[in-house]
Amino acid sequence: GLLFMVSFLCASKSLTRAALVLPRFSFRPLYQTSTLLKMQYWNREESPPQKYTSNAPIVKHAKIISLSDVNDDANAAVNQHGELPQGASLLAIGGSIDDFDIEDLKQREPNVVFVAHPKARQPLADLLTALPSIEWVHARSAGIDFITSPTLSSTHATVTNAKGTFSSTLAEYTLMACSYFAKNIPRLTLQKQDKNWSKYSVLELRGATLGIIGYGDIGRACAKLANAYGMNVVALRRRAPPTTTEDELCRAVYESSRDNLYKLMGESDYILCSAPLTPETRGMLDAEAFAHAKRDSVFINVGRGPIVNENALIDALLNGRLKGAALDVFETEPLPTSSELWNLPNVLLSPHNMDQTDTFMHEATEFFVTENLPRFVRGETLLNPVDPAAGY
Repeated sequence: GLLFMVSFLCASKSLTRAALVLPRFSFRPLYQTSTLLKMQYWNREESPPQKYTSNAPIVKHAKIISLSDVNDDANAAVNQHGELPQGASLLAIGGSIDDFDIEDLKQREPNVVFVAHPKARQPLADLLTALPSIEWVHARSAGIDFITSPTLSSTHATVTNAKGTFSSTLAEYTLMACSYFAKNIPRLTLQKQDKNWSKYSVLELRGATLGIIGYGDIGRACAKLANAYGMNVVALRRRAPPTTTEDELCRAVYESSRDNLYKLMGESDYILCSAPLTPETRGMLDAEAFAHAKRDSVFINVGRGPIVNENALIDALLNGRLKGAALDVFETEPLPTSSELWNLPNVLLSPHNMDQTDTFMHEATEFFVTENLPRFVRGETLLNPVDPAAGY
């Protein structure tokens, strides 16, 4: 009946757009922010697999350079020739520019670079300079801060990443971190060690506010789980939607500015940083930012370590402005043994591994092979476009 009604109304030439009002039970996914975003970006929980035109003809060949560690088995779907889709072939594998025969590659005209090596910044820049035939650069990670350069920023090539692969595990960690401090797990652990049966009051997450700095794929996944817990969500992003109806999970979405950052930190019981590292975000969370944090709030970082001034964070933890912090990323990794963060009892610390499942990097590689490569050879729009100048 609903489909008939919509078809009938749409067929009427006199019908205005405003007249077509559908009931609240739309088919929109829970944390979809817009139809355009949904078409451009991939998420393993929401996106239908292999939603390209499989019967479309192959219009160009994907000639791939794999800038990766040949011994990393997570890259096997690319580095082992037999697993590539029709229309794709691997030309060369290497981790540095010296691993490639540039003169030979100039003759063969590679057009795709798959990037999975942690020290790929300079080799990628060198490849882009030497090989103007490159049309597409794909990073196996969500963050591209390890490959950004003036050369990448000025390239004509399309740049994509693997966002959508890592968000669910980081969302689980974020809500675990909230619960860790709400239920005072450090005290519980000490009492168990001391065989101390002393009851104490705990906090609910229901009704608390989660403020998300960097409302991309990871931020939205965290908002989804926070809503399931009954939390209020506010978010800060580069471009705020016109109204909060653009995202059903947020009470408010603020456009990125210092004033809005301070506003978010002042109203949040739990402050999550899931922003990418860019020139604009580097050092963004400094002493002034933490001075605006709500007293007894908890800070959680799953974005990038250099976004945070760690000395300012430590001061906020010591002076009582922050109740605690859950940190998976740091300014310097591995975290130096001299860091005061190791000694603070109100810090939950993990070695940048809260998205490190047994299969997470394999899945990131498979996204490149099974989702974007088939689109490339068919001339279709690639998923997960990245602005290399902006850094995300």
